[in-house]
Amino acid sequence: MALTRILLRASRESTNLDLNSLRRFSVTDNPPEPSGRLVALDLGAKRVGVAVSDELQIAVTPLPFIERRSWKDLLRRVAVIIEGYDARGLVIGLPLSLDGSDGEAAQEARRLAENFRRSLNVPVYLQDERLTTFAAGEQLKSEGVPPGEIENRVDSESAALILRDFIEIRAQAEPPESVPSG
Repeated sequence: MALTRILLRASRESTNLDLNSLRRFSVTDNPPEPSGRLVALDLGAKRVGVAVSDELQIAVTPLPFIERRSWKDLLRRVAVIIEGYDARGLVIGLPLSLDGSDGEAAQEARRLAENFRRSLNVPVYLQDERLTTFAAGEQLKSEGVPPGEIENRVDSESAALILRDFIEIRAQAEPPESVPSG
């Protein structure tokens, strides 16, 4: 996450990126705040990165990517993951332009998120994913992962960054839980 913040800070300085615009976006008007496991997707044209959180939303684990074949196949595979992990929400990366505007990829992500919302029985959220693929690649390089393996892992590592950002932003927006005095 620190690398993502550094990259975003550098981008903001060079493009006047407003960090206040880095927030989660909901597909529904007032979805419930998710508790329990979450699944995140980094939608790509050929591959979809996948990550899952633990029930307390503390740890995030990248899963093997999904090769994108068709909408039906993608939906089926995501539904199996959600059911298998008993996930309570789906977070989809929203690939906004650096200036925060929607391009074709963001419009497609919004369309797919709406399709997931209609097809699955969990709330669906959109999370700004600017620079996550770059940050994930840099993180893997810094860990000494060989280039061929980076290519196989970068999509799901990016999904993990998206999910960590979603959880972190949500946690910052909620007041801390108070401990009753004894």
